Amino acid sequence: MKDPDSTADLTVGDDHFDEQFPLTPIDDHMIHQTPDPIRVMWSSDPRTYERYWVICHDHAGDLILVTGGSFYPSLDTAEAYAIVNYRGDHRSVRAFRRLGADRMNLHVGPLKPTIIRGMRLWRYVLEENEWGISYDFHWHDTKRQIYHASTLPAGSGYPRGRQSDVTAGFEGFGAVEGWVKVGDRRVELTKATCSGTRDRHWGIGRGVGGPNLQLGQTLPAGWIGGNWISFKDFAIWGNTVLYNFGDPRPRMGKVVKTERQLRFEPDTHIFVEGVIDYTLGDGAIKHVTFRRLGYQTAYMRCGMYGGTPDKNIHHGVYVGDNVVEGDRFDVTRPEVRSRLIGLDEHQCEVTCDGETTIGILQPLEPDAYEACVKNLPGWRFLE
Repeated sequence: MKDPDSTADLTVGDDHFDEQFPLTPIDDHMIHQTPDPIRVMWSSDPRTYERYWVICHDHAGDLILVTGGSFYPSLDTAEAYAIVNYRGDHRSVRAFRRLGADRMNLHVGPLKPTIIRGMRLWRYVLEENEWGISYDFHWHDTKRQIYHASTLPAGSGYPRGRQSDVTAGFEGFGAVEGWVKVGDRRVELTKATCSGTRDRHWGIGRGVGGPNLQLGQTLPAGWIGGNWISFKDFAIWGNTVLYNFGDPRPRMGKVVKTERQLRFEPDTHIFVEGVIDYTLGDGAIKHVTFRRLGYQTAYMRCGMYGGTPDKNIHHGVYVGDNVVEGDRFDVTRPEVRSRLIGLDEHQCEVTCDGETTIGILQPLEPDAYEACVKNLPGWRFLE
């Protein structure tokens, strides 16, 4: 006699969900905040999005890895990418599909992240592919994440009166354990030898859909001052200061002023080293030095920030159903670096208050160089 609670022979496949639009499997979870089903977005703006992003780097200066993925419910598209730079061998994989009904499924092509425990533990997998990079690692959050939303004034967007950036979410830092394979070389990662940072953002995305969906605006690939550095007792993520879990200091702090002195490659105008003074909300000034490690940069155009190098694919653009593509570049060559510049994440040796760590500086290039040329407030060349 069969178990009366068994549903093994009553299961219906995913192919019938379109009959139930706008309901989706996630609507069966007790999570709703409005009367709308999850598939119905709160805004009619087609650029609405959900996104995860994580960057991992070893402490030896050999490996930097970036992976991210986005859902665009109003555009019915999902995408993901991975970038691995191992000693200047820069390889990328990008995958695209229709979003469909199942918002719980984060897998896109060979990129298969899984949330094991929200805000604490993720698993990231990239299966074997023709571009010769793969990985399987666990991400462990180590710094306290705090929710915050954009605060740009009304009138900064288009049409007049609209806020230009309505992104919200949280950021954090963590440790990594697992492995990465590049060609025939497998690199083992441990919590003691690999760390990084991540974010989870949602809202209306800057640059989503490429130039055709910018609604009268011409926007760069990103902002001009990204920095992600984690020390023993605090971390700086953009203009926020994050603390360890259990730290007696409440919530998070703020960076209220940033003064940069930067040096660039003379031929490419790509960042090499610099000194940044961060004034914190409590009045403390953190004097931080950055030195790029070799050619260890993740060029984020390969992650669709500002358009991919060869096909100019932007975030949210429909590429096709179940498409996987990628590229490989030797970024030890200056002419290659010049071709890839845009939103660039530089793996750096970072020192502050006698403590040295590995972190990331992300200028928008060549804009950062030009800001120093113009001697804009907070920007000057390192002498």
